[in-house]
Amino acid sequence: MSVATITVLQGDETGQELLDEALRVLQHSVIDIELNFEYFDLSLENRRRTANGVVHEAAAAMKASRRGIKAATITPEAHADVGSPNAILRSEIDGQVIVRTGRRLPGVRPVAGIHAPISIVRMAVGDAYGAREWREGEGRQEVAFRTERIERSVCRVVAEYAFAHARKTNSKVFGGPKYTVSPLYEGMFKEEMDAAAARHPDVRYEPQLIDATYALLLSNPGDPMVIPALNRDGDCLSDLVMQLFGSIAGAESVLLSFDEDLKPSVVMSEAPHGTAPRLLGKNVANPMAMILAGAALLSYIDDKRAANASRAIYESTLETVNDGLATSDLGGHASTTEFTDAVIERVKRKLDIWSSL
Repeated sequence: MSVATITVLQGDETGQELLDEALRVLQHSVIDIELNFEYFDLSLENRRRTANGVVHEAAAAMKASRRGIKAATITPEAHADVGSPNAILRSEIDGQVIVRTGRRLPGVRPVAGIHAPISIVRMAVGDAYGAREWREGEGRQEVAFRTERIERSVCRVVAEYAFAHARKTNSKVFGGPKYTVSPLYEGMFKEEMDAAAARHPDVRYEPQLIDATYALLLSNPGDPMVIPALNRDGDCLSDLVMQLFGSIAGAESVLLSFDEDLKPSVVMSEAPHGTAPRLLGKNVANPMAMILAGAALLSYIDDKRAANASRAIYESTLETVNDGLATSDLGGHASTTEFTDAVIERVKRKLDIWSSL
């Protein structure tokens, strides 16, 4: 396998500490794959110092490497400040899809008996976000307006990826937009979901209106699911699904852009949590989500060894918790580094055993 380059987007506070832990798992001595890491400092201090120039440089590097892993970063509240780097990165790599997967963690009780993984595949652009807003009139006659838009090309990649991801994970495609109320706007997305279903007849397809999707999630019989969604619907669904599993620790977030053949062209993985400033320097934060983000990134490298390493990291991370070693947020007493050390030990052992079979 040729050496794959991974663009490392460093961040702030505990987010950076957890990225460092994830990178320990991705070392050659652990996964027996040589990776080239290129680093960009996206800390708030450096973004301010470079007037976001470093973010643009990182985006260009990630387009070239096609793979990135990002730490959580601080978004300052002041409008005149540097803002969030995520919006810049998403725009410059033409990120169109965000995938977040909720999964059951050993020892963590899920809500409503949910135990099979649920992936939300949502639009990363358009819809309610970036919509033009204005108001007219005064007093009780004041009226607020918002002009939203979605593009068929984005609807198509979301739908296509949802079915491809469902096939890969042996899941069913479930849910959908409220096209009965919005036949032109949300109906466009439903058309692309139906078209993708026709292209993938081997994937189980259960379309539902978005309100029914929310309700039926609470009575899910246990099937693994992939839910394609509009931008705002998907944002809300992601938060709900994470909580249904009792913790966001077992979820990673992946941003994808696509080529003309609807295949992923740039992949950026990260943890869905923030910078957790209260945990900075205490060595108690849970590195699970960031470690799983590294595992997810490996799955997009077209090489069997990378696929094996990805699976080994996923399994080892969950097995570590199952074996009773967990950080305090999951009821355990392990430190951040102790948890990572345990994952590394299991990954090494697992890959060594697999190599002999």
